[in-house]
Amino acid sequence: MNHILQAGQQQRQRIETAAEAVANLNPGATPEVVLVLGTGLGALVSEISDSVTIPYQEIPGFPTSTAPGHAGRLHIGQIGRARVLAFEGRFHLYEGWHMDDIVLPIRISCRLGVSSAIFSNSCGGMNPDLQKGDLLILDDHINLLGANPLTGANHDDWGPRFPDMSQPYCLESAARLSQIASQEQIRASRGVYVAVAGPNLETRAEYRMLHSLGADVVGMSTVPEAIICAHEGIRASAISVVTDLCDPDNLKKVSVEEILSVAAEAEPKLTRLVVNFLND
Repeated sequence: MNHILQAGQQQRQRIETAAEAVANLNPGATPEVVLVLGTGLGALVSEISDSVTIPYQEIPGFPTSTAPGHAGRLHIGQIGRARVLAFEGRFHLYEGWHMDDIVLPIRISCRLGVSSAIFSNSCGGMNPDLQKGDLLILDDHINLLGANPLTGANHDDWGPRFPDMSQPYCLESAARLSQIASQEQIRASRGVYVAVAGPNLETRAEYRMLHSLGADVVGMSTVPEAIICAHEGIRASAISVVTDLCDPDNLKKVSVEEILSVAAEAEPKLTRLVVNFLND
C-alpha cells in the first residue's frame, strides 16, 4: 500500500474510532443537525436541553481547540424538535492544525447520521452596507486558504472524488433564515464569504483585492467544513457575525478583545435566529 492510501486509511480509522466513542457516550436518538460554533459564539449551547457535554480531550484522536473564544466541548441534546451535535469551538490552519483535524467534527457527525449542518463564524465586513453586529447568511464562498480538505485518498463510499460545488450552502435554508431574521427584526443579509489562512488581519490592499473578487466578508474558517458537507451530501448553512469593518480607506486597528465583545453582543440575535430555524 502506498503512503497516500495508508494515510487515508489511518485517517478513516481515526474518524470511525472517534465517532464510535461519541456514539457510546450518547446512546440516545440519532442526531439530525451538527452545529459548529465560531469565535465568541458558544452561548447557543445554553439552548440545548437534556444535553450531554463531552470535553474534546475525552474524544479519541480529537484535537484541542486553542483559539480565543473556543471552549473545546461537544454538546449533544435537543433544540426544539431537532437532535443536535454542537461543537463549541473549531480548529484553524493558523493554529497549526492539518485539514484532517479541521474537518474532523464534520466527518464524525456524518458517521453519526446527521443530515444538515449549521456553521457560525466571526468575520470582517468588507461590503460597505454592513455594520458591526450584522449577520450575513452565506450564499457562497471563495477558498483562499491554500489547502483543501479533500486532498489525498478519496473514500468513495463517503463521497465522490470530484464533488459539485454549485451550491455549497442550501439556498432554500438561506431563504428561510432570511425570512426569520426579517420577522425577528434582525439585521441580516446574504452574501459571499472568503476564507484566508490568517492569523493576521488583512492589509488595506488585501481588503481591496478580496472585495474586488466578490466577497462581502472575510474570515479564517467555515469553508473546509462546507466542502466536506458537499462531499458527503449534507445540507449546509452558515451565518457570519460581522465583528469589525474593513474599509481600506478608513481602516482602524482592531483587537481580539474588541472582536469577542462584538460577537458577544450579537450572539443573542444569532441564537434567536438558529433556534427559530430549528423549530420551524
